[in-house]
Amino acid sequence: METPENEVFRDSIATVTSEGKRAWIFPKKPSGKLYDYRKMVSYFLLAFLFLSPFIKINGNQFLMFNILERRFNIFGFPFWPQDFHLFVISMIIGVVFVTLFTVAFGRIFCGWICPQTIFMEMVFRRIEYLIEGDRGKQMRLAKQPWNAEKIRKKGLKLIIFLVISFLIANVFLAYLIGSDKLITYITDGPFEHTSTLISLLIFTAVFYFVFAWFREQVCVIACPYGRLQGVLLDTKSIVVAYDHKRGEAENGRKKFRKSENRQALGFGDCIDCFQCVNVCPTGIDIRNGTQMECVNCTACIDECDHIMESINLPKGLIRYASEENIEKKVPFKLTARMKGYIAVLIILIGLLTGMLFLRNEVEATVLRLPGQLYEHKENNVISNVFTYKLVNKTTKNIEDVSFKLMSHDGTINLVATSNTFEVPSQGIAEGTLFVEIDNSALSGDRNKIKIGVYADDKLIETTTANFLGPRSYR
Repeated sequence: METPENEVFRDSIATVTSEGKRAWIFPKKPSGKLYDYRKMVSYFLLAFLFLSPFIKINGNQFLMFNILERRFNIFGFPFWPQDFHLFVISMIIGVVFVTLFTVAFGRIFCGWICPQTIFMEMVFRRIEYLIEGDRGKQMRLAKQPWNAEKIRKKGLKLIIFLVISFLIANVFLAYLIGSDKLITYITDGPFEHTSTLISLLIFTAVFYFVFAWFREQVCVIACPYGRLQGVLLDTKSIVVAYDHKRGEAENGRKKFRKSENRQALGFGDCIDCFQCVNVCPTGIDIRNGTQMECVNCTACIDECDHIMESINLPKGLIRYASEENIEKKVPFKLTARMKGYIAVLIILIGLLTGMLFLRNEVEATVLRLPGQLYEHKENNVISNVFTYKLVNKTTKNIEDVSFKLMSHDGTINLVATSNTFEVPSQGIAEGTLFVEIDNSALSGDRNKIKIGVYADDKLIETTTANFLGPRSYR
């Protein structure tokens, strides 16, 4: 069955031709009130993105995602492998937060906050406009043969794109390995750390490929969030929407003519100028309704408002609105689903906050050495050998650290060191210790003992371990 002409858009995407080849999008340079707001938000987020790896709170990098060493810093809070559950809760909070905003306001995250959109529209695309000109000039340049002008413009753009991609790759690396280590690698010279240099060049090539060639196809084809949007949106969600009631009226759209009474003739306010299509960075026609490719960038709102203003018609033909608002003039209100997401979000944030306050700055683990039984010593003393690991999550050295037995009368002796030691900042101290307890204080062959970790005679952490003793026959 042949698809009706007005439904063809559902079976194709603007970035691919009917022959399956790449259709290059040349969006018109946007302008307007919402675009100015987006620029302010984008420049703030760009500054945040570039500065975050170099900002420190209590000596901790503001944001770091060191996957190889399993160390993460989120807003200055360090997360070690022992804190993985906290990191998971933080990620779940982020997912629920984005989901809530999608249910309420559609794909607004993509248009206003997503790094892909910010870099593409506010950095690379603006450089392209500066070098090659607006939509018409870019299309003419693409069609003309490779003469001196085309080589100069394309070459300059290529070099600038590569430099920016290299800069982004460095910042990305600072998030992965830490800014201090990155600065050390830079000062040492690139060839002193060839593996890191190769990784940096690979990241640069990936970013260049994404922003210079793949571009809007990341949002249209690769990003799973567009598919998620289709599941989460409903008729009450606020999205970038075309008011078809007002735009089409009884007899549909019609080109604008001066001194013509459109209302009396039954035509809608849409003058079929296609400016909303020309300005769209993903090449869709918003008049076809909500589509997966729409990233809620609001460029079409600004452009349509400008057209309406120039022909003395009310603005808002394309605006932020829900389907119910357009069809029934129903105002936005929280639905039961939104309230459910908000409740889950509040619970998760409360849980994370409580766990952060209860989290110790030192993590202690004491485990009995595998394969070792207890040992009888003089005066009916039983001895067990244990290994210990202390993780210091702070940026200061912890000095004069010692262990004390809290649950039983007994002694703890460290192997190959004095009974006090130091745990380095953001480091680990490991070793072996003996725990000796009088047999009369034991109850059976397996005993739970409590060990305190002290720094300058101040208790900083407690841990438990299993202590083996002779089996009691009674």
